[in-house]
Amino acid sequence: MDINKLSDVYAVRLLTEADIHGIYALCRQNPLYYRHCPPFVTEEGIRQDMEALPPGKAPEDKFYIGWFDKDKLVAVMDLIRAYPDEKTWFIGFFMTDVSIQGKGVGSRIIEDLCKVLADDGAEHLRLCWVDGNPQAEHFWHKNAFMETGATSKTKDYTVIIAQRDLKADSEDRTGGQNHGV
Repeated sequence: MDINKLSDVYAVRLLTEADIHGIYALCRQNPLYYRHCPPFVTEEGIRQDMEALPPGKAPEDKFYIGWFDKDKLVAVMDLIRAYPDEKTWFIGFFMTDVSIQGKGVGSRIIEDLCKVLADDGAEHLRLCWVDGNPQAEHFWHKNAFMETGATSKTKDYTVIIAQRDLKADSEDRTGGQNHGV
């Protein structure tokens, strides 16, 4: 995946340890998220998340991505290639800066991501949200993610697993002809 294709508005790049303070500044502005998905963000937690991988995945399958308006980080995403299967990508985390929430920016980022992934041959984009978090549920439903019927329990909460069919998105854009997928 060429992350430079992910936006024609924002500069997009892989985030590194040098970005941890900026990621922390963005995330700590979103206490509602951490109320549903504890613990509250820390710089050490971000460092661990930047390296965390699901079973069977290698570091080259992980994209910890930032969207920047000039020098300001406005969105962060943890994206895993080919998980849980070869035709599915997984969003482990997505958050936008509070200054752009409610303005359609997050939805535009997701739309751009879906287009790039579909053009690269992905068929599904999967993620999860914490059961009982109405803000997350509304956002993901608005962006065409539907519950799969599966859930997963952690010590602190239950997550709802949801998915978007990228193959259908690609067919919609090409008038029913699936070019390049």
